[in-house]
Amino acid sequence: MTSPRTAFQGADIFDGQTRHKDHALVIEAGRVAAMVAVGQLDPAIPVHRLSGGMICPGFVDVQVNGGGGVMLNDAPTLQTLTRIAEAHVRLGATAILPTLITDSPAKTAAAIEAVARAIAAGVPGVRGLHLEGPHIAMARKGAHDPAFVRPMTPEDVTTLCDAARRLPVLMVTLAPEVVGPEQIGALTAAGAVVSLGHSDASFDKARAAVGAGARCVTHLFNAMSQLGSRSPGLVGAALAEGGLSAGLIADGHHVHPETLRLALRGKEPPGQIFLVSDAMAVAGTDAERFDLGGRTVLRRDGRLTLEDGTLAGADLSLLSAIRNLLRWQAAGEETALAMATAIPAKVAGLSDGSGTLRPGAPADFLHVTLAGDAPAKVWRGGVPIGPSRPLQTT
Repeated sequence: MTSPRTAFQGADIFDGQTRHKDHALVIEAGRVAAMVAVGQLDPAIPVHRLSGGMICPGFVDVQVNGGGGVMLNDAPTLQTLTRIAEAHVRLGATAILPTLITDSPAKTAAAIEAVARAIAAGVPGVRGLHLEGPHIAMARKGAHDPAFVRPMTPEDVTTLCDAARRLPVLMVTLAPEVVGPEQIGALTAAGAVVSLGHSDASFDKARAAVGAGARCVTHLFNAMSQLGSRSPGLVGAALAEGGLSAGLIADGHHVHPETLRLALRGKEPPGQIFLVSDAMAVAGTDAERFDLGGRTVLRRDGRLTLEDGTLAGADLSLLSAIRNLLRWQAAGEETALAMATAIPAKVAGLSDGSGTLRPGAPADFLHVTLAGDAPAKVWRGGVPIGPSRPLQTT
């Protein structure tokens, strides 16, 4: 007996690349079965009728430090990962890379083990792990704890290579002036996605890292050497190197809207710029502060900062980031949606169709209105998820 099919129509459909009008999205057994013109839809298929807006793939967020009141660094456990994923799916992110900020070797090992357990247990939404540090430049540490910033040892290479082979996705943010091309090459050969960030590297040093296999840049413009007249820096490499894609925090605090517009116009293909939330513990909650390694982070006016004013992650959902791009006229609707769906899925190497609505892809999709501030309606595996609502915190 086959599973019944259900169709969704009444909204435009963005499949990760192309916008379709007057089409229906057909779901079967938790996956996308087809996309057909409304006039060709089998009349026997039950129809879920929507009223305008856009159907799009669930968001793919490769930089998620926390949510639901907890940070991965607090306690890298199956329970923590489940809570973070549950908070973010209600914000529209159906696939995430939980992110461990610079911490001890023991905490790194615990995060790897926790994500492996989450994958084995089938925790919805957890698709791998992002290790942001600790092998970064002290001069560009940002809010990372300097007590844990350190060079990469042979033992670290072994640990990371083993993790890359074990996990579906391992993204590693590192500074190329701290981690050499041979080490980068070993990581990429093992399957890790090497991302350059928290770095004061020269343009040539960054280009050498690309030659060794690096293919991403973490939160473009933030915590990195800037584009100058005589020294292009890591920002210049991110824009000029076609082999690099770059995550970007579109909250209006981390990157000025005009700077963002210039970057989108100037990015050398085939690499692309995509959106990340850089979300912290407060995501999905009404909390006004949280603890980061013994330091207080304050939530004020859409910003998260340490008490000295240093930015510490972002108070941002990917839907808000998309709306910002549209409001700033930095990108059209299809481009903005792709920056939160198909592009980060490709960068992470997700091969199951996540970030798209092509036939066979998971039926993880959203119904959104790109104007205004209404929350996304979310389906995961074809099953509706309850609406986003702030969790009460103590």
